[in-house]
Amino acid sequence: MLKYSLILALGLGAAGLAPAAGVDLDYKDGSTKLQGYLVKAAGKDKVPGVVIVHQWMGLTDYEKGRAEQLSKELGVTVLAADIYGKGVRATDMKSAGELSGKYKANRPLYRQRVKAAVDALAKQDGVDASKLAVIGYCFGGTGALEAARANLPVKGVVCFHGALDSPGPDKDGIQAKILILHGAMDKFSSPEQIAAMKQEFDDAKADWQMTLYSGAVHAFTQPMAGNDPSTGIAYNASADKRSWQAMKDFLGELFPSASAGQAL
Repeated sequence: MLKYSLILALGLGAAGLAPAAGVDLDYKDGSTKLQGYLVKAAGKDKVPGVVIVHQWMGLTDYEKGRAEQLSKELGVTVLAADIYGKGVRATDMKSAGELSGKYKANRPLYRQRVKAAVDALAKQDGVDASKLAVIGYCFGGTGALEAARANLPVKGVVCFHGALDSPGPDKDGIQAKILILHGAMDKFSSPEQIAAMKQEFDDAKADWQMTLYSGAVHAFTQPMAGNDPSTGIAYNASADKRSWQAMKDFLGELFPSASAGQAL
């Protein structure tokens, strides 16, 4: 876990995911300055938009690379969001825990930061503001679920190995469709927490689905997590590939009439 955190702290992306075509995007949540990473769909007009919420270290080359990959494969415009603030990044496990813990303990603030990213993406030229989605990894997976709970103006959310606790929806009912992609061996959420989350979503009459990947532990989509499942955090190539395809299928379902992207 320490090795995983230190690699992320250095801002190193996964192999093959180095950012190249995006640009930094400054935006705000009230008076708080934020800086995300925007990848526009090349030569496209009025395309769907996707927000990516980062893991607990803050916005790194990993999320930027995923933004590039998603935009290229589906022809969508993607904003890798900044939850912590411009220039605010974790440097080790302690600071990552403190930063992420601030938002986990204050879900209204977390939802507000995700909303700021959604609003910033919706304002971009060529983005169809009626066709938005949020995805997230680990801490960011929790943020994606919070976007659904808060009924932000998005069609759907995807949670990759996020925390599956149940703070409750902000309003009656959940409008966004929900896809949860989780490691079957992930011990970061207890069976009791998962059961409570399922009950919450059923009570809110949410359209939700959850896929478990055998042998996968926490952070299974991230090559920098190492390859030792006994630590509780490790990359799983099969689960990574399958979950990415599941996300693309889900987005294709959300935006079936979009003119952009091979899969949309």
